[in-house]
Amino acid sequence: MKETIKQLASYVPPTPTETIAKQYGLSRVAKLSANENPYGTSPKVAAAVVDAVEQGSGNWYPDGNATVLREMIAQKLDVKAANIVFGCGLDEIISLVSRVFLEKDDEVLVAEPTFSEYGLNAQIEGATVKSVPVDARTGANDLNGFLKNITLSTKLIWLCNPNNPTGAYNDPNALRDFVAKVPKDILVLIDEAYIDFVRSTQPASAVMLLKEFDNVAILRTFSKIYGLAGYRVGYIIMDDQRARYLQTVRLPYNLNTLSQVAAETAFEDQQFVAEVAAKNARERDKWEAFLKQHQVFYYPSQANFIFFKVADADQLAARFLKKGYQVRTGFGKDWLRVTIGLPEDNFGMQQIMADYLNNNIN
Repeated sequence: MKETIKQLASYVPPTPTETIAKQYGLSRVAKLSANENPYGTSPKVAAAVVDAVEQGSGNWYPDGNATVLREMIAQKLDVKAANIVFGCGLDEIISLVSRVFLEKDDEVLVAEPTFSEYGLNAQIEGATVKSVPVDARTGANDLNGFLKNITLSTKLIWLCNPNNPTGAYNDPNALRDFVAKVPKDILVLIDEAYIDFVRSTQPASAVMLLKEFDNVAILRTFSKIYGLAGYRVGYIIMDDQRARYLQTVRLPYNLNTLSQVAAETAFEDQQFVAEVAAKNARERDKWEAFLKQHQVFYYPSQANFIFFKVADADQLAARFLKKGYQVRTGFGKDWLRVTIGLPEDNFGMQQIMADYLNNNIN
């Protein structure tokens, strides 16, 4: 066994909502801890998946190249189809990147806080993970801080944009200026899992940087705005050579047939995507107005979640849970991340939180 593995803690999945409902005698639990889409998926997805099942597709291996989905994405994003590598969610992509490009004693730069999988997979490969605190005022990736931490051993830089858990966003112009200052032998990975929720800048994506810099890669997922978290479809777009490296180690049938059908159908329904983004933005504005009203510190979000600081946050999370709202803890004793849910859930949580804050103050 690798020594690095012995030092890592196992992933602890969230408590199933059925268990919570039974424990507290609830008829319904709103899972607002994993940034899933509370509006579901495009209604066209279920019909397409059922049709694929009825056609008896399960006895054949899936298209190992995900040809239809590949061409759809390439055309929409104006990238080369061969430069797209698919994964079973972005978790597999992050694992592949770490396996292919990292060796013992390499360094990886990540924000603090950010998505933990970047650092975890680097540690598995024996690399050193260096954390760069986010901007304390905005919660955004501190791009100058990253530049100051680059050494001769730096191999990868991970930028989650918008960042998870802070929800803060770096615009493409800032990213372009940043990448121009990064040595060309360092791969800059921009994880755009939440890019479709951005309203502050249009176009929001940094995908155009792929044409300017060979050392930039863009990651996307179908788990968030497309509502396909259960189907596990993610992908990375990178330069010709690096894409070939990843394809070499990728499992040949990592996207099953139904996942491909679901993703193709969801990708076609951009009206659904636009509607979800608009609903999320309206509810996000309400959350931010609520937090301002109650003088709660938060980071302005461009994602489908809000990250705020409140005294004894675990107690508030416990109160939410008893009322049927599961949120994300573990980012520090005073911090909570709340997925922006349906309007009635957001309103219900805000009422609970207002009562909590008033009682704590009084």
